[in-house]
Amino acid sequence: MEIERKFLVANPPANLEQYPHVEIEQGYLCTSPTVRIRKMGDVYWLTVKEPHQPPTANHRPPTTDNRQPITNREEEFRLTEGCYNHLRAKCDGHLVSKTRYRIPLDELTAELDIFHGRHEGLQLVEVEFPSTEVADSFTAPSWFGDDVSTRPEYRNSFLSQIE
Repeated sequence: MEIERKFLVANPPANLEQYPHVEIEQGYLCTSPTVRIRKMGDVYWLTVKEPHQPPTANHRPPTTDNRQPITNREEEFRLTEGCYNHLRAKCDGHLVSKTRYRIPLDELTAELDIFHGRHEGLQLVEVEFPSTEVADSFTAPSWFGDDVSTRPEYRNSFLSQIE
């Protein structure tokens, strides 16, 4: 289970190179459910994500509040480089490339993505949470911008379709 919130970046921390980081390339084979391939450094993954629907008794009421976390079922499978390259040629849209920085936030970690290529200049930060309660009570650091968790135009699968 993945519980996360996503934010634009108002002003990234200084000296980003001091944080662990990796170059990422990813593409999408399908968007419903999301089937993604990803190259992180020299490690290759196939990921299947679909929205998690909580049981009706615990279902949260619909909201237009962007602060609502995204909850997905997510499964990841390791790929070989050859398999990744084979699937890469079959991706819909464009590949998304970015540098991901892992920045500690007390007991949590911010994953800051700085995009390259056709999305140069876009900066998004995601935080994964152990529960929806922790996600709901999260106070973003001052360098975080607007919460865009529920805005589809900031999903990587959407970005891959932009000409």
